[in-house]
Amino acid sequence: MTSTSDLARILVIDDNADLAENLSEVLSGAGYQVQRAGTCAEAMRAAGEQGFDVALVDLRLPDGDGHALAPRLKELAPEGQVVLLTGYATLESAARAVRDGACAYLVKPCAVEDLLLTVEQAMRQVRLHAEKRELARRARTAEKLAAVGTMTAGLSHEIRNPLNAAALQLNVLERRLAHLPPEEQLPLREPLLLVRDEIRRLDHILEDFLQFARPREFEALPVELSSLAGRVLDFLAGEFVRRSVRLERRLDGPAPVRGEEERLRQVIVNLCLNALEAVEEGGRVCVSCAVVPHLALEDDSRRVELLVDDDGPGVPADLRDRIFEPFFTTKAAGSGLGLSIVHAIVGQHEGTIQAHESPLGGARMVLRLPWAGHG
Repeated sequence: MTSTSDLARILVIDDNADLAENLSEVLSGAGYQVQRAGTCAEAMRAAGEQGFDVALVDLRLPDGDGHALAPRLKELAPEGQVVLLTGYATLESAARAVRDGACAYLVKPCAVEDLLLTVEQAMRQVRLHAEKRELARRARTAEKLAAVGTMTAGLSHEIRNPLNAAALQLNVLERRLAHLPPEEQLPLREPLLLVRDEIRRLDHILEDFLQFARPREFEALPVELSSLAGRVLDFLAGEFVRRSVRLERRLDGPAPVRGEEERLRQVIVNLCLNALEAVEEGGRVCVSCAVVPHLALEDDSRRVELLVDDDGPGVPADLRDRIFEPFFTTKAAGSGLGLSIVHAIVGQHEGTIQAHESPLGGARMVLRLPWAGHG
């Protein structure tokens, strides 16, 4: 199982149709997404519309020069890497390639092994930049969570006391109501139930806050994430049926991690319910779990990856980081803390959580946790 975030987008820019086709065929066969452009104008349009991870740029193009094109491409995709293609290589051309922002260059015609090795080296740089960006984002979110915790610690006592008093008086009122004749009880019970529901809702919101104010330490124990996801989906299956949403599962166990099962269960439940709420009647949600290579590292490290896909409206690219911030929500109701709590729990487990575009057309939530297997 490979997520879209790990599938590199390669932009091949060369006006030699035969060479471009050969390069595309080799790269596609290696599992990359490949797009071709034959001119500078086509390359700029493709980079602006779809972006790229690695661009292979010929030095001589019908409407411009590859050296001049490279920095313009980098402006459109700052974290993308550029590899220049040249018919000959000199020390001067290598130095100029670096000045133009290229990470490497290949001499045409290049061997398949050299092509794949150069592209993979460029992809390592892309992944390292992505890791750094994710660490910076997590640091910013952690600062906001700390502020929430500080505020909640001071307010929770003041809020919980009147909530408890209101719930107690409501209980007394319901007991007194039970002594009235049945015909007099009915018109009075509806507003009482409404008040009880609102008190319960406020109590749940307060509990969300308290998770930040009083984070519990936990002992990391073995958890089989694929089996845990299966149990969560069994528990939620009735809700999916009730809403006429198709639930698919691809749980390629075993997928061992270390952590607290109840907290990880909370994460999976939250992600699945968010997906369910995002789709319309007759929609589709798919939950996948498997052990995958850790492509950001050069060794044989692995990680457990859980994907939750839906065919709903998706999450706009400019909001995919913000949805994990405290109080940020796209819903009409809610505390805006659900995904923030998920983010905090995943961080406690030394994992990551990200939002991407799903192959189903909606959102894809990508949960990654350290693999706890052996061998």
